[in-house]
Parts: sequence; structure tokens; C-alpha cells
Amino acid sequence: MLSRLATYTLLGIEAMPVEVEVDISPGAVPKTILVGLAEAAVKESTHRIERALVNSGYGRPMDRVVINLSPADLPKDAASLDLPIALGLLVSDGQVEANPEIDAVYVGELALDGSLRPIRGALSMAIAARDAGKSHIVVPAANAMEAAVVEGIDVISVGILAEAVGFLTGNLPLEPVVFSWDNARTAFGVYEVDYVDVKGQEMAKRALTVAAAGNHHILMIGSPGTGKTLLSQRLGTILPELEREESLETTQIYSAVGRLEPGQPLMLKRPFRSPHHTISEAGLVGGGSIPQPGEISLSHHGMLFLDELPEFNRRTLEVLRQPLEDLCVTISRAMGSVTFPANIMLVAAMNPCPCGFRGDPKRQCSCTPMQIERYLSRISGPLLDRIDIHIEVPPVPFRELAGETDGTSSASMREAVVAARDRQRKRFKNVRTTVNGKMKPPEIRKFCKLDKPAEQLLHGAMEDMGLSARAHDKILRIGRTLADLADDDEIREHHLSEAINYRTLDRSYWQQ
Repeated sequence: MLSRLATYTLLGIEAMPVEVEVDISPGAVPKTILVGLAEAAVKESTHRIERALVNSGYGRPMDRVVINLSPADLPKDAASLDLPIALGLLVSDGQVEANPEIDAVYVGELALDGSLRPIRGALSMAIAARDAGKSHIVVPAANAMEAAVVEGIDVISVGILAEAVGFLTGNLPLEPVVFSWDNARTAFGVYEVDYVDVKGQEMAKRALTVAAAGNHHILMIGSPGTGKTLLSQRLGTILPELEREESLETTQIYSAVGRLEPGQPLMLKRPFRSPHHTISEAGLVGGGSIPQPGEISLSHHGMLFLDELPEFNRRTLEVLRQPLEDLCVTISRAMGSVTFPANIMLVAAMNPCPCGFRGDPKRQCSCTPMQIERYLSRISGPLLDRIDIHIEVPPVPFRELAGETDGTSSASMREAVVAARDRQRKRFKNVRTTVNGKMKPPEIRKFCKLDKPAEQLLHGAMEDMGLSARAHDKILRIGRTLADLADDDEIREHHLSEAINYRTLDRSYWQQ
């Protein structure tokens, strides 16, 4: 007897439809054959499924069983196929009869006792099932809230195989899971840190406000202990809340790689990824025989923090150049190519020299000019050109550390950032760009026009500092953000002057 059930498998972060066909031939030599380009995790599933059936009170088919996973040319590497295969075996063996009126998709990994374990990519599968016009998706209880985020499809939560069988046959009516955005934001969208914790560094906070307002990449240079890491870790507290579509896109990535915290249905805080400097190229951009997203894509709609920037392998840093421009990562393999989103804000920090005390007023630098040159040369000019804002983070004086006056809080910084973002949203309502930091050349020409004094100032800076055409555009983008923070429709001379100051490290710093 032949049975067919619909399910999904992951390819990257996208859910691809799979039809599970199970055929049992009575009287033939008992044997189970699994075909359809299944990877190791799927091939091993037949043994798990057989014991799960027996331990759940059902019989194990004793005839010739052929399981086909269609389409045959699509690699399948997910334990989520356990549940539809088990249900297909029961239907084909005549132990249960499926209700033809139930148009559902089944996903889930089985334990030996018949309980269902959580899977990767439940959100992507729910989205794909909804888009395919399915009415229900049956998922493990641990993934129910994650899948219920998707509107337009009923999510059925099951904890054991018997519950899934009851729903398949129509004998056990189960209510769909209901998701509440407000409850989720209260539980998972609140930050526990604040910029008020950082004493002093008001100039650095100003630069970070500008970076957050326009989604500009930023590099902080300073001696050890000046607060670069503290400043970076709190950047998410001043960025606008993740919108629903942004939250879904980010959650898809984390769900596909199994990085969601237990009980967390979706990402409601902007990601902050801080990989160690020993990370490989594949770890940063993604890779694998079946490509998986790397740290760049895990930072989508959030921040990628690279501490001790020159300590990273230079080749590893160079792979950042294309994603910073294209906002995506494309990984090509023999089976095809997979594209992961990578709309990130790059936040980097570094010491001014190997010992870290170059330019420090109280501590002596012990590095030779050759050591300093070798250290700084680990960051290529093209990568530096792609970082919008470069600032120095000086040591904090004792009077500011010991003072009782609080510094600028995240709430006040965030208020300015949100107001600037609202101005940008209105400006770019008819174009794909949403923030100043991602403006393309046609948009720069349209929205970043300068009056005569500002144009002369920029011309002088280009000549004196030897800036590239990319740096020229970045100064205009930063100037546009500074004008937005000041609620000004025009880029004034003082806005451009501050923007140029954020680029002075391009040449003069390296030549000190």
C-alpha cells in the first residue's frame, strides 16, 4: 500500500518541500530501503523510527518497505523527516487511516520512546507551508511557539507520536497554538545593559549615536581599558526595535542553525555577535557541504563586533568586503549556490599598536616603528575604506570615573536615533534604501547636495587627506545622518566638518 505525506527540509535557511512516499509490499523479503539523496542523519532514521513505533504501541512493518524522499535530486540532511516517515509507515501498513480532509505538513524528530524532539528551521518550514497554501503544520511542542509566529497557517503542537497519529486520523482534534507579540517582547525584548553604566566617553557615545542613526560601520581605536568593548556591547540599546519582518528574517537564520535559546520563539533583540580573532573564513561567512550561515549572517539586522581587529587573519578580514557592500553572502558549491542575508553594522575595536599604549599620556609605548607599521598593515586600505566612522577612544580621567554624575543614557541616545531613522524612512519611502549608511550613488546625488561653502570644505579635505571616491561618498552619508540628527533638511558646513573628523584616521593616523 502506498502513502504520501508532505514535509520540508532545509537548504541553507530556506525550507524546501519534500514528499515522503512509503510503499509496503506484503509477502516480499523483509527489508527497509530509503532512497532520495538522504544524508547520514536521514539514513539512520529508519532504526529510530522502528523502535519509536514499537515503544508507542504500534507494530513494526515486517514486509519490504521502500521510502522515497522526493525530489530525488535535493539533498536531505534533517532529522525532521522522522515524523512523516513514521506516519507514512503506519498508513501504508494499514494500522491507521489518514483523514483526507486534513491538508497538513508534518515535521519532527522522534526519540526512541516516541516523544518528539525539537528541530531546526521550524519557522522557515511554517512560512513555506503557508506560502504553499497548506492549512496546518504539525510540529514538536518545543517548536510550536516559534512556528506560531507565522500568520495564515494553523500550528499544531504534538509531544508524542500518538498525538500526531490522532491528528492525522481526525480522532484527536487539537487546537492551534496562539502567539502573542506583546508577551514575547516583554519576555525576550528587554535589554539588561545601558550606556549610563559607561562613565565618560561622551565623544565616543556621540559617534555611536551617529553610527546607529544611519547604520554606519564604525572603528574605535584606543588603549586597553578605555571602554571600547563596553561601548560596543550597548549599541543595541539605542537602535530601533526590530520590526516584524526584520525579526522573522533574523529568527529564520538562528532557527536554521539551532541557535535559538530554549523557550525563545523568535529574535526580538538585535543580534550582537563577537567572534574570536582565531575564527576561520568559513566560520565568518559560512560554508559546509550543505552551506550553513556564518557569523556575518548571524549578525543580520544587528551588529558584528570584531575586537582586536588587527589580530584577525588578514585573509579572513578580506572576506568581509563583499558582504559589506552587497548586504548578502553567496556560497557556491557543486550542488548550486546559496545566498544568506547580511545586512549588518560592523563595529570594530583595536589598539593603536601591539603594546596598546601608543599615544597614551601616562603610559610609555614600547613598540618600534617597524612593529607598529607591521601591526597596522594587517588591516587593508580597501577594508578600512568600507568602515564609515573612525574614532579614537581616550583613557577616562579619574574624576569622571569617580564622579557621581551619570553619563548619557541609552534612552536619550535612542530617542535621537529613532527620530533620525523616522526622517530617513520618510525620505526613502519610494526607494529600496531605508538608512543613510546604505545609500547608493544615485541616492547620494539626490539627497546629499551641498551648498558652496560645504562643497569647498569637502574638496579641501579630499585633497589634503588623499581620500578615495568611496570615502567621499561615506562623508556625504555621514553628513546626511548628522543633519537628520539635527532635524535639518540641508547638510550644513558644520555637519560636513564633523563628518570629515570621523574620517581623519584614514591617512594621518597611520602616518603619525
